[in-house]
Amino acid sequence: MSETVLDVRGFNCPLPVLKANRALRELGAGDSLRVLATDRASVSDFRSFCKETGHALVAFGEEGDVLSFVIRKKADPVEG
Repeated sequence: MSETVLDVRGFNCPLPVLKANRALRELGAGDSLRVLATDRASVSDFRSFCKETGHALVAFGEEGDVLSFVIRKKADPVEG
């Protein structure tokens, strides 16, 4: 499992979540995406996004003005 970093500092809602969603599509199941953001609305946006999509918000941190979110991509649905 790998971790990819997505830097969306300076972008405002809804762009951080939209860019993260696009980046997650390129990852394999179980891979992690670390998102670096500065928009305070991202805190509630990423919580809601993960709850709605089934991806796991496994870590959240803050250092100065930079918010860091680690999202683990959910398993791909089994095709029947």
